[in-house]
Amino acid sequence: MLRSTMELYGKRLGAADGDIGLVKDFYFDDQQWVVRYVIADTGSWLPGRLVLISPHAFGNFHEDGECLRVNLTRQQIESSPAIEAHKPVSRQREEEYNSYYGWPYYWVGGAFPMPYLMGGRKASSFDKPQDSEDSHLRSAKVLTGYHIQTSDGTVGRVTNFIVDDASWAICQLVVETGDWFSGEEIAISPDYIDYISSLESKVFVNVTKEAILEAPKYEGPPLNTEYHEMQKLD
Repeated sequence: MLRSTMELYGKRLGAADGDIGLVKDFYFDDQQWVVRYVIADTGSWLPGRLVLISPHAFGNFHEDGECLRVNLTRQQIESSPAIEAHKPVSRQREEEYNSYYGWPYYWVGGAFPMPYLMGGRKASSFDKPQDSEDSHLRSAKVLTGYHIQTSDGTVGRVTNFIVDDASWAICQLVVETGDWFSGEEIAISPDYIDYISSLESKVFVNVTKEAILEAPKYEGPPLNTEYHEMQKLD
């Protein structure tokens, strides 16, 4: 099932023995466009603490009303390696985190490098060359608002992300277009993205402005993965 990140922000997160906070953000891998962590706002429970929740913990994405369940305990989460708020997550911190839970490193590969990638997304380069020891995590919230830059001009801005809750792959970026960004939205695949510039707050794509403006309109959260194929740009 495909889900909108906007609809998941603010959802309650529940461990095996109680609530742990709310969904605040998603960190995704900018090479393969897969969500690697859900960021939890733990409120007064662990004040000032940024908590990473891997898709491993969600299993089959069990949703109980307005609460998303994870197969962890509050004690496990509280004792997990601390991540500093407002700072990038280093590869060293990721290694400590995954070792603590006994989960495989997604950047190594192997039989089950979950969250895995359906369909074989091609790798891209972003901002500047980075070696294999660097983390390639980006915040979905930070990227929201970035402008879409084509070869012939700016065409809109990112407003949302569409995620497959089975593979945790980002299937689409929702882009607001129209005159002065009038609220008309289309969805484009990460396959069309060449690179992201943090300095310019732009997403550079390898399609024309006309192709994006003529793409089918996005009309709300899709119900199944068929939407991903329907929204391909020619």
